[in-house]
Amino acid sequence: MARLEIFSAQKKFKKIRYFSEELKKRIVKDLEAGVYTVHEASREHEVSRTAVYKWLYKYSRTSKQEERIIVESKSYSKKVIELQERIKELERIIGQKQLSIDFQAKMIELAEEEYKVDIKKKSVLSHSSGSGKTGLITNTK
Repeated sequence: MARLEIFSAQKKFKKIRYFSEELKKRIVKDLEAGVYTVHEASREHEVSRTAVYKWLYKYSRTSKQEERIIVESKSYSKKVIELQERIKELERIIGQKQLSIDFQAKMIELAEEEYKVDIKKKSVLSHSSGSGKTGLITNTK
């Protein structure tokens, strides 16, 4: 019980200390110069290491608040690479299909000229309201 009373008495008389900006900047400068470590600075000036790190973050020339480090998992990077490869493959397939369509169109055109027959037929789909069958209507030239 006496121990609790001593602890609470010490807590009541704990002084709140304020450090000037000049002192904080000097401590940060000494830390950057390697005069002492964060642990040594906190022990020498009787402040918490957290406070010293806050000063270091605020007043250091090398530690800027604008810097952000983005960490991404390897699986995310791997997935992006796989998707890029898939896009390349699909673009290649589309190119092949377009060449095939162009070739077929040219062959139909040449056959029409050679045989004097209209091979191309226009087809129009008859749309319904959903009841009944949709028929295919073909028109010839």
